[in-house]
Amino acid sequence: MAIYLRSRSPARAAVPFAGAPGSPLLRHFGPNWYAPVMGTAVVATAGSALPVRVPGLRGLCLLVWALSAVMLLAVLAARAGHWALHRDQGRAHLLDPAVAPFQGCMPMALLAVGAATLTAGRDLIGHTAAVTVHALLFTLGTVTALAVAVVVPYLMVVRHRRGPGAASPVWLLPLVAPMVSAAVGPALVPELPPGQWREALLLGCYAMFGMSLLATLVVLPLVFGRLVHHGPLPLALTPTLCLVLGPLGQSTTALGALADVAPDAIGAPYASALGAFAVLYGVPVMGFALLWIALTAALVVRAARRGMTFSMTWWGFTFPVGTCVTGSAGLARHTGLAAFDWLTVALYAALLTGWAVAAVRTARGLAGGALLQAPRPATAPAA
Repeated sequence: MAIYLRSRSPARAAVPFAGAPGSPLLRHFGPNWYAPVMGTAVVATAGSALPVRVPGLRGLCLLVWALSAVMLLAVLAARAGHWALHRDQGRAHLLDPAVAPFQGCMPMALLAVGAATLTAGRDLIGHTAAVTVHALLFTLGTVTALAVAVVVPYLMVVRHRRGPGAASPVWLLPLVAPMVSAAVGPALVPELPPGQWREALLLGCYAMFGMSLLATLVVLPLVFGRLVHHGPLPLALTPTLCLVLGPLGQSTTALGALADVAPDAIGAPYASALGAFAVLYGVPVMGFALLWIALTAALVVRAARRGMTFSMTWWGFTFPVGTCVTGSAGLARHTGLAAFDWLTVALYAALLTGWAVAAVRTARGLAGGALLQAPRPATAPAA
């Protein structure tokens, strides 16, 4: 989820980040470095949503939230330095069709840390401070999410040129960002004055849900068509197939969270209908998510057997899976089915495994310098 291949315009695929020997380190520090922040924050949010109590889990969620907050500050500072010192490279990232979609990671990182602050961080900083932080990050994240949802597709149409079979799951990143806003916004509804303010935020989140959902429905057929007609993705990009889970799990999460707060924000006829909609939508979508998980797992195993090595795309095993955890937890609340309780726990176990592996390998790569190499010509074998 956090690596990109260079576009074909320079006729090469590249390993991201870091400058060439002797050049400033931040020159190639791309927007994909927000993905570890997202993947870390969602561990705290998903853990807080589990329908079962696990000894020590609350403390783990608090620790992981604190880590995600520190990571967010570090990446924000690094990206600010990147733009201040290397504006030409920042503009090049926007015009590179392989890199531009990762601009959607920044708003999602802001929103993810904000949500984790309210669900886990409040144990440390208190409810009032947690609401304030969440409101601030929600506002910043939503504004940037709406911006990238327009700007990146615009650039794809007027500036980027991709050949047949170029559709990629990373195209979903800027489109899913408003859905994350729709999923984390409902937590702020009870904090607003009753009446117009609550209803406006509620319906605004539904508008962002629809915006992101319909855009996703346009892109998903392109992604599956690319797989069917052109075969598996390159080995390094195989984990990005997990990105498809993002809009599936996040949309289910959003509807569940919105249904939770609807009775205090909108009239009775609509509130009950929205609760039913959360289940009628969420159950079949979660079913498709399970199908996609199985397909992705098979393709990942296939890629691993063909020599897929660690890259930052492995962060794709975190945030999208985390959205499925929160989506399943919402269905467990609204249906009362124990089956969704067990599904939520199983998905969270998978999330923890994916996060632990990605975090350890990333730390090792940073310590050894492997993830801080200059872009170099490379081929991109298919899986």
